[in-house]
Amino acid sequence: MRSKLFVPASRPELFAKALASAADALSFDLEDAVSSERKPQARLALRELLRDSAVREHRKVLIVRVNALDTPFFSADLDAVVQPGLDYLNLPKPESADDVRAAAAALERAEQANGVSVPVRLLLNIESPKALRHAAELAAAHPRVAGLQLGLGDLFEPLGIARREQAAIQQAMFTLRIAAGEANVFAYDSAFANIKDEAGFRAEAQLAHAMGFLGKSCIHPSQIALANDVFRPSDADIAHAVRVVEAARDAQSKGLGAYVVDGRMIDPPFFERARALVQHAARLELLTGEQRAVVDSTAL
Repeated sequence: MRSKLFVPASRPELFAKALASAADALSFDLEDAVSSERKPQARLALRELLRDSAVREHRKVLIVRVNALDTPFFSADLDAVVQPGLDYLNLPKPESADDVRAAAAALERAEQANGVSVPVRLLLNIESPKALRHAAELAAAHPRVAGLQLGLGDLFEPLGIARREQAAIQQAMFTLRIAAGEANVFAYDSAFANIKDEAGFRAEAQLAHAMGFLGKSCIHPSQIALANDVFRPSDADIAHAVRVVEAARDAQSKGLGAYVVDGRMIDPPFFERARALVQHAARLELLTGEQRAVVDSTAL
């Protein structure tokens, strides 16, 4: 999920174009992008889309950002969009573990009502000082939580922090990534509002990638290629990771806990990272035939 494109749920004329895009995931928005009076129509449009089996042929990760738990829209959102085609429910503004558990319970009821057999996972937006401080607790509140998503605009603006202040961005990213790591869920980067500033988007995406984030949110199709490029493993990194995985097999047969690959010492944390990178590259179909043969011969 290198890239995730926001799509206003009130604009069904954009759905086909979004599905045909190069984005790994689509996040249909029922919250900020949809006015109160248009939410009922937007829900119906999403319901029809998610119930269409042909949508799965596009191999997109499908996400819906619903309205917050404490709004009058939350229940109706879930009733409409918790359908067999939905992968993640994006929950905005959770403030406590109780919020997460309440959302998970509501999600389970909607699944039962709509005949959804594969559990829908939760992607939590971390977009307030309290949520950031308790991010690990929120992430661990329920097994349905799959990831934490940083919301820098909502986090910074009320505090008067400049959105482009690098020290603040780096600290917020690091805090979120460590919290996600503690809970063993993924971290996902925030949106970048200046559509024309490709260099700024790329720089922020590179920082997120360096901190172990899974990908970056996109608010415009022009940002998709940038995110896909930044979060694509490089050929050199893939080659090194495959060599690490291959060497691990030999090291294990010799009873070695640490070994050297390309002049670098490798022990379990480095092996785990290499294994994760190889699996990611395999999902993106980036492995060469020779590399696939090496991977197939090892127990990943």
